[in-house]
Amino acid sequence: MEASLANRPWPPAVTWAVMFAALLVAYVPSFVDLFQTLWATDQNAHGPIVLAVSLWFLWFRAKQVREEGLLAKPAPVAGWATTLLGVAAFVIGRSQGVYLLEVGSLVPVLVGMTLLFFGARILRRMWFAFFFMCFMVPLPGSIVDVLTQPMKIAVSWGAQHLLDALGYPVGRSGVVLTVGQYQLLVADACAGLNSLFTLEALGLLYMNVMRHESAARNAVLALLIVPISFCANLLRVVVLALITYHLGDAAGQGFLHGFSGMVLFITALLLIMAVDGVLSRMPGIGRSTRTARA
Repeated sequence: MEASLANRPWPPAVTWAVMFAALLVAYVPSFVDLFQTLWATDQNAHGPIVLAVSLWFLWFRAKQVREEGLLAKPAPVAGWATTLLGVAAFVIGRSQGVYLLEVGSLVPVLVGMTLLFFGARILRRMWFAFFFMCFMVPLPGSIVDVLTQPMKIAVSWGAQHLLDALGYPVGRSGVVLTVGQYQLLVADACAGLNSLFTLEALGLLYMNVMRHESAARNAVLALLIVPISFCANLLRVVVLALITYHLGDAAGQGFLHGFSGMVLFITALLLIMAVDGVLSRMPGIGRSTRTARA
């Protein structure tokens, strides 16, 4: 009797519809604004990708939890507190034009609703989807500028020496590369904090899907994602420099510039998989893995 009172069935379709409608009314205008402003720039073009992957992963986990027959055990106090905190952040962010609060509020709102309707046990099974969603939130420009400059200088320095080793006429002044008669500015999108966050999110998603049993292996791989991101960004800058040098400035700034972004993520993913393969053969790290059901 006690178990049946504590464990309730999942909410009916009407509840789902009301929740979904409320989220659409609140957040669709915010995302429309983002698509027309920040998400339309190279620096934040990863935002829609992270949002789409987060929603897919949320649906994927919810489907798994439903198939496992876990019953909802709502936590109304924690749920209402977290939801109201998210709503307050949304109101402040929307009224003041602060995307960090406006868009970031979606995470505590969804967490609060999960606690309110399903409880902490189910939240623990779905936490990564909410954590992954944090990577779509645009950071303030002042923070990005301060943290990005050293990364751009390091990538520019690495690209200069790599191109020089390949025999190309290259020079550098700060974050400006001179390759032949062309000058290339290493921008935030090519070697910035946002790309680092995106690649870190990609690596964390890879680890969560692979679900390695070795904690040491996960920790080492998470730390190595930072130098992997640096190498991927370095390769993108070198590819753009070579495209510009051989095909001209129009090619370097056109379609091939956007395509180099795909090269960035493909390179990063391949490097992550290669490093993971090396770690699996190292003593003390562990070889056993179990793959999540897809």
